[in-house]
Amino acid sequence: MAVLLAGCSGAADAPEQGDASTSAHPDRDPDAGDTFVPDPDPDPDPDPARLPASRSEARDLIGRVIAGPDSFGPGVVKRSPYESDPATWSVLGEDCVWRRQKPAPSVLATLTRSFEAPAGAGKGPVRLAAVVTVHRTREDAAWEMAESIEESMRCPTQQLRAGETIGSLVAGALFGGESGQGSSEDFLSEVGEYRSSELGGPHHYSWQQAQTLRFTVAVTGKGAEGRTKDEIDAWVSKAQGVMLSRLENAVEKRN
Repeated sequence: MAVLLAGCSGAADAPEQGDASTSAHPDRDPDAGDTFVPDPDPDPDPDPARLPASRSEARDLIGRVIAGPDSFGPGVVKRSPYESDPATWSVLGEDCVWRRQKPAPSVLATLTRSFEAPAGAGKGPVRLAAVVTVHRTREDAAWEMAESIEESMRCPTQQLRAGETIGSLVAGALFGGESGQGSSEDFLSEVGEYRSSELGGPHHYSWQQAQTLRFTVAVTGKGAEGRTKDEIDAWVSKAQGVMLSRLENAVEKRN
């Protein structure tokens, strides 16, 4: 059954690169008895030999999976800076402000890329971002998804960086097999209002994150003047689908 969450946000954009990732729980003790176990879902059939076992292998897989400009469709270009510092990821503070920090110990590798649909013909620029994170275990990846919900509920309004906020957030969650969701083990989506001192607002905000095995992939879209909800959602969904397909091809068993 789909779960709707009002006033909820997954990870928003990082202070520098527009990261769509979420913060995991760096201080969680795996022996403390608070283990999160995802609901049963259709398991993928990966080839163990194709799953990354080191940071270098995880970075290589990310490079093969993460979206490029063409993953969103025509007209989307790289934004500068294009790639985040791989030694950092986004963490939502107790003050509901996103910052770049050292990744949690559960993370083998993570990378964010930033894009833009340029302004033109009376339409403002749409800022887009994609992120892929490789965790050490499937449970760690599931924790990232679960904590996206927790962070959302405690911070219904969030500051992405100076002059940028998101709010009025509504999200939905689907496990694999629920309501036809067959692309991942766990899927979160969110829409809301984006405000910017540069671009005004409120504009449409869209975010999606999916988890399969030890991997999470996410995409963010931030609207602008003259841009419709449908076109922003379409960019986000298309890039998300491309990355999930690449991920499946990268790790599945070959006959």
